[in-house]
Amino acid sequence: MNRDQHLKLADQAVTRAEQLAGDAERYATSADPNRYAQVGKYAEAGALWADIARTHAAIAAAMTEAETEPAHA
Repeated sequence: MNRDQHLKLADQAVTRAEQLAGDAERYATSADPNRYAQVGKYAEAGALWADIARTHAAIAAAMTEAETEPAHA
């Protein structure tokens, strides 16, 4: 996997984390007790996706220039 692929996956994971955080926020202020009970699960899932995004970003940042370009045969 090259640097650009890791950055793309990081971006996708950030988007997913943001969506889940928004859901958790919305459910936290909901009058529906069933929704309120799900806040923790959505927050945990969002945190997991944020960790995945950080991991891919860190891998991309650690890659050398030679690792970011396709190999020429």
